Amino acid sequence: MPSTPIEKLARPCIQRIVPYSPGKPTREVQAELGPIDVVKLASNENPLGPSPKAIEAMTAALAEVYVYPDPACAELTAALAEKWSVPAEGILIGRGSDEVIHMLGLAYLNPGDEVLYADPPFALYPLTTDLLDAVHVPIPCRDFRHDLEAFAEAITERTKLVFIASPHNPTGTINTAEEVERFLEQVPDHCIVVFDEAYYEYVDDPAYPDTLRYVREGRRVAVLRTFSKAYALAGLRIGYGMTTPEVAGPMLKVRQPFNISTVAQVAALASLADHEQVERSRKMVAEGREWLYGQLDRLGLPYVRSQANFVFFDSKVDSRLLFEELMRRGVTVRTGDIFGYPTYVRVSIGTAEQMRRFLGALEEALAALGRGGAHGG
Repeated sequence: MPSTPIEKLARPCIQRIVPYSPGKPTREVQAELGPIDVVKLASNENPLGPSPKAIEAMTAALAEVYVYPDPACAELTAALAEKWSVPAEGILIGRGSDEVIHMLGLAYLNPGDEVLYADPPFALYPLTTDLLDAVHVPIPCRDFRHDLEAFAEAITERTKLVFIASPHNPTGTINTAEEVERFLEQVPDHCIVVFDEAYYEYVDDPAYPDTLRYVREGRRVAVLRTFSKAYALAGLRIGYGMTTPEVAGPMLKVRQPFNISTVAQVAALASLADHEQVERSRKMVAEGREWLYGQLDRLGLPYVRSQANFVFFDSKVDSRLLFEELMRRGVTVRTGDIFGYPTYVRVSIGTAEQMRRFLGALEEALAALGRGGAHGG
């Protein structure tokens, strides 16, 4: 008796989902090339590692992992509420800010509702849209930035969620406070505007908006941040969203119980108490970005000035071919083809030694691909 194809059993919207493609893991590269020293600059991780206070807290918490974690993340929530001067009732802790995006979708999206985001988007926006059978409204970037004028024009009576990634991944750009204020004045009451600020700690542009002001004012906005980047806790998967208690209410109903481990909770809490952690990371990234700009200028490779811990640049060659050449030299990056920029590359900012390794590999790879050697002639 023939069985029913599994595709017939799955929800139709699942067929449209493109699985998330992460940066190539170091172990996978070593499996292909042998036990070489790999410089991974593909996933915007923080190579300085977590705070010593976080490591100490995690070590102490290991003996208690037989007990279920605090489902409300009460201590961490209280610390975040105090740090950012927002109501604790509006804070949601997730397995990375990714899970908070998922909570927003589960709580607010009906089939046919519209979701606005910049194109290229962070992968979780279209994935969540498809998962809830909602409608994609991608807005092309203009000069590598969110085109908020086009966003405002695209809003309809069916628009439910609007995602603004600032800094934007993969370009590293932001929108100014003035632009955001002008945009929000045009947003109707039935929309929730989500400011995804995963790279918030790396921003040094004085024009960057204080989006938490809108939360404090009771506007229908949500601000997402993470412990994965500057705090270097990517392997623990912990992030958070801050919004009004009104907006948070439905989201709390769809949050999975015990979603954040005890180890992750204590690590995040200890990281907040280490005031030097973010400064160490900011200094490394700021210096690394400026150094890289100078090298790319020397090589004649255009780039987008970034407010994040990565730089998006035009390699002038097929980024997939460049990726393969770099990988042979023990360096991994993110190719731009997945974002719609086939010759662009996104490279994370690492330590000074890692960046020197990257530059040497880049020059060799470009030469191997026939781009005229170190000066790109």
